Amino acid sequence: MNAAAATARRPWVRILLAALAAIVLIVAPLALPPFANQTLVRIGVYAVAVLGLNIVMGYTGQVNLGQIFFVGLGAYVTAYGVNHGWNILLVFVAACAVAGVVGLLVALAAARLGGLAIAMVTIALPIVGVPLAKRLSEFTGGSQGISARFTDAPDWSGLDNDQWQFYIVLVVAAAAFLLARSLVRGKYGRAFAAVRENEAVAASMGISPYRTKVLAFTIASIFGGASGFLYLAAVQYTSPETLSFGHSISLLAAMVIGGAGSIAGSLLGGAYYVFVPQLTNAIDPNLTTVSQGAILLAVLFLLPGGLVSVPRVVRRLTRRTGAGRSTGRRSSAGPVRETSQQTAPAHRPVPDDALEGHEQTERQDGP
Repeated sequence: MNAAAATARRPWVRILLAALAAIVLIVAPLALPPFANQTLVRIGVYAVAVLGLNIVMGYTGQVNLGQIFFVGLGAYVTAYGVNHGWNILLVFVAACAVAGVVGLLVALAAARLGGLAIAMVTIALPIVGVPLAKRLSEFTGGSQGISARFTDAPDWSGLDNDQWQFYIVLVVAAAAFLLARSLVRGKYGRAFAAVRENEAVAASMGISPYRTKVLAFTIASIFGGASGFLYLAAVQYTSPETLSFGHSISLLAAMVIGGAGSIAGSLLGGAYYVFVPQLTNAIDPNLTTVSQGAILLAVLFLLPGGLVSVPRVVRRLTRRTGAGRSTGRRSSAGPVRETSQQTAPAHRPVPDDALEGHEQTERQDGP
């Protein structure tokens, strides 16, 4: 086990595994059926949203219950730009920028708050966003929603639409995960961790908790806008329902179950967001909410670190089992050694004090 873990930590092994994963992801859409590609596309969409939520909550410890608002905002900006003939790269930049600016404005006001206060501010985002989207029908299509079709595969690619969508989501999601990994492993990641652990200690180290919170919230908003762009690329339609508070809670549950404070956990959270509702609906549509709550409680009790902690838990259990077996062998061999010591003849050395006393007695008894 230790040798395998040491081998896995070597740089060339990691590079080889990353290259293998990249090859699989590039080749997979060419071999998979359309339904499988669409499922993987949806996982990528929500994995980016969970990733943004993980940065602000998992790494920085700041409450954010309104991440779905920025996903919906990015989707609306994307639909508006596509329907008005904008360049697709400009549409993507606009979706991220608008979500980031709105997130910055919210963070500037909310980052000084704490506890329930900031929770209430973020809860208000989707609650206000739904009626606002219905009223701004000129931009959002009102209650009917708005559609935008821009991910049809070009003729020169020779790909089907589901394959083209897969590659769009793959490029954006891969860039988002690489950026987040670089972010949390650098100086900003250390600042996030310091603020999460203790704001007073972070301030004494020269780290501004306020600026760090604003930065984390703004980055999470940008990731939400990118997820909204991908959502419209995959679904090609959005409505006020996209902004509903229930979806925000589902994103939060996906982050916790995947693994808070983990890049890989965000990907697992995206898979949970897509697969678990389908599973619970297949079992009993009337008990979908109850089933998802039971799954959440089970993971919290059995795997507090989320699904990403499963390998660590398995290694821990394996070490305990191995230690228990070795202890059992020692305890079974112990009595044998004790018996051999008891049956062997005793050859105890004479203490030096006794020899000195014997020599004094001989001098006294002598002539």
